[in-house]
Amino acid sequence: MKFKKPKFWDLKKPNIFSYILLPISFLIRVAVYFKKEAKINDFKIKTICVGNIYLGGTGKTSLCIKINEILKKKNVKSCFIKKFYKNQLDEQKILEKNGQAFFSKNRIDSIKQAEQSNFDVAIIDDGLQDRSINYDKKIVCFNNINWIGNGMVIPSGPLRESLYNIKKYDCIFLNGNLENLENIKKEILKIHSEANIYIGQYKVLNINEINLENNYLAFSGIGNHKTFVSTLKEHKINVVEDLEFPDHYKYSNKDLDRIITHANKINCKLITTEKDYLRIDDQINKKIQFVKSELMVDEERFIKEIILA
Repeated sequence: MKFKKPKFWDLKKPNIFSYILLPISFLIRVAVYFKKEAKINDFKIKTICVGNIYLGGTGKTSLCIKINEILKKKNVKSCFIKKFYKNQLDEQKILEKNGQAFFSKNRIDSIKQAEQSNFDVAIIDDGLQDRSINYDKKIVCFNNINWIGNGMVIPSGPLRESLYNIKKYDCIFLNGNLENLENIKKEILKIHSEANIYIGQYKVLNINEINLENNYLAFSGIGNHKTFVSTLKEHKINVVEDLEFPDHYKYSNKDLDRIITHANKINCKLITTEKDYLRIDDQINKKIQFVKSELMVDEERFIKEIILA
């Protein structure tokens, strides 16, 4: 599904559209509250769920990969779990490139497979709202630029649940390029004075493959396009223009012809994300560079307080 968030979701304050949709938001929250409780499943394998309450790119997959990398250094056998969606094959491919991954339409089935394969830790990419699993650790991610948008719950705003629910989670990750950090921290601490807050910053790993003397047209179909552009600029990549597509966008040849034609017209090279690159036909992606990025975190503190606690 080609879903692009309404622009009013990410305004600093709710507008008239948010208030018009407020009764629907209220009914959804009531329905969730009275929803029949699912059977809660416990597992022998340790489960770490990395999710969000903001609908869109918050760095979940990048953080999952980082956790897996940290655990490998400690000789802990870990794997990825992600619910299978046909429109998220790009993220599944990236997880598979970085470790063993299990995909199923039911997370419980995948966790059982991981347990049977003798993994010590299952890192679940998304699923904080899945009430059927009793996770050992729950991590909620936010993007520094988008933060909570207008602060309202779907469909009035971009939140899956109220911000006040952050009290339920073991730690909060603020991912991006250090934008708006102090203001966001203050808002969090007003709600949860003892919140465990971590900072994640993106680093471009293949910067040596990118000619910094060129001008670039940057395009992406991810949930955090603005952070992608911000990351490029932080690394001195000259972005003349950028194009944003819906999250997990499946590019047609017609789309790509238009992008290439426009880049040639403004005398720019093309650059995109690794996720987008994996969704582009092999015959065309040769004309496009991609950025391979890594989320940098305070590993020692993270290991001590969350991962191995």
